[in-house]
Amino acid sequence: MVDIYEKINELYDKRREIELGGGDEKIRKQHEKGKLTARERIELLLDEGTFVELNPFIEHRGHDFGLNGMKGPGDGVVTGYGKIHGRPVYLFSQDFTVFGGALGEMHAKKIANVMDLAAKNGTPFIGLNDSGGARIQEGVVSLDGYGQIFYRNAIYSGVIPQISVIMGPCAGGAVYSPAITDFVFMVDETSQMFITGPKVIETVTGEKISPEDLGGAHVHNAISGNAHFRGQTEEQVLDKVRALLHYLPQNNEESAPIAETEQGDDYRTNLTDLIPFDPVRPYDVRQVIEAIVDPHSFFEVHKEFAKNIVVGFAKLKGETVGLVCNQPKVMAGGLDIDSSDKAARFIRFCDSFNIPLITFEDVTGFFPGVKQEHGGIIRHGAKILYAYSEATVPKITVILRKAYGGAYVALNSKSIGADLVFAWPNAEIAVMGPQGAANIIFAKEIASSQNPEETRKEKIEEYRQKFANPYVAASMGMVDDVIDPRETRIKLIQGLDMLRHKKEQRPKKKHGNIPL
Repeated sequence: MVDIYEKINELYDKRREIELGGGDEKIRKQHEKGKLTARERIELLLDEGTFVELNPFIEHRGHDFGLNGMKGPGDGVVTGYGKIHGRPVYLFSQDFTVFGGALGEMHAKKIANVMDLAAKNGTPFIGLNDSGGARIQEGVVSLDGYGQIFYRNAIYSGVIPQISVIMGPCAGGAVYSPAITDFVFMVDETSQMFITGPKVIETVTGEKISPEDLGGAHVHNAISGNAHFRGQTEEQVLDKVRALLHYLPQNNEESAPIAETEQGDDYRTNLTDLIPFDPVRPYDVRQVIEAIVDPHSFFEVHKEFAKNIVVGFAKLKGETVGLVCNQPKVMAGGLDIDSSDKAARFIRFCDSFNIPLITFEDVTGFFPGVKQEHGGIIRHGAKILYAYSEATVPKITVILRKAYGGAYVALNSKSIGADLVFAWPNAEIAVMGPQGAANIIFAKEIASSQNPEETRKEKIEEYRQKFANPYVAASMGMVDDVIDPRETRIKLIQGLDMLRHKKEQRPKKKHGNIPL
């Protein structure tokens, strides 16, 4: 008769074998590359002792090309759930020590299963990616597995927050799952994403490039915009993932968690010194953000990409807000193709997850040039208009200095649905800047004047007094109030409190057709 304790010991033996993954030698090689194992990453990411594993005993069903009889503990992926800051999350972590983390039929089934559980329970989903791609020995079923994951990424988009962390190679079709998710994190030197690798590119086009220069963390954070965050080490990156979740709700039916705040004076005296009165002098809008939001609460997104616009999360009296801000020290804060994409994507995320939007505006217009026009600035710029117009969360705009032309309209103006628009007393709101406008309107007078330069200055000032000030727009209801800059924080807190129960309906439809 078999003793029950023998069966229990057998269970623990099997678990230990699974937890070893590809074995001690492969774990050693993983560490030599500066990489952690799948399970070490989970331990760092989650609150201590909260991880519960799912489907640990799943194995592959492949029989061809040497797979028959080959063991692959957990089929190369660890899945389950746990907690971050005491709130539940679901996740997978690919195990590079087993089949190089390659995705096969059962590997994909494990991921799809845990994604479904995350959606059913209204819980954020995190993917820790470290994979050689599709398991070619399994053929088309591995491709079908990718499709199962992509489908869920798309269907659950806007339902639960989805986060991808690239911690090794992510190539071929595998990159499309992170691309659909809300935020992508990468690690310097050890993580890469690309559709076709360096060897294929060299064969087809003759171009020689290293994996890091083709699809490393810097490339995707600063050039392509495919990633939002990066860190020097895996520990640093996982810590950033934990930090991000402070700002996000669990799902689209909840609000983000409220942080504890100290009761204090919300009148910020230093704001008047941060922005030069001269409309052409640059400054760093991050200083304005830091002076208005709760101390040390600004969490920037896409920091290295399209630096002419700054987006990110912050806390205002403990509540999460999404910030969209022109950056005058880069391209004079003008909007181009990349910044339009960056802003629109962030706006839509905030609207999906009930995060109020605050816009700090200081914009000269859409950036001119043949490259921008031929690159589709019309289509890309329209994304911002579309994103703000369809958003139903509370939307507040503060015009800090300049608001010219179509960019003024696009950046959450009253006409496209802003709930509140405030302007500082030095704000210039007009079709174009006073200099350009005066040169066009008064061209004949300036040309025929005995002192053209003096006349030009007079006409510029005349235009500024008549149109390029906040009071004209305020008199027509396009600005709700002209405020003392030092009262900006108070006005925003009061505005958000007033809009707390905002409800706004849109015409019934399947979905709109954003100009992609």
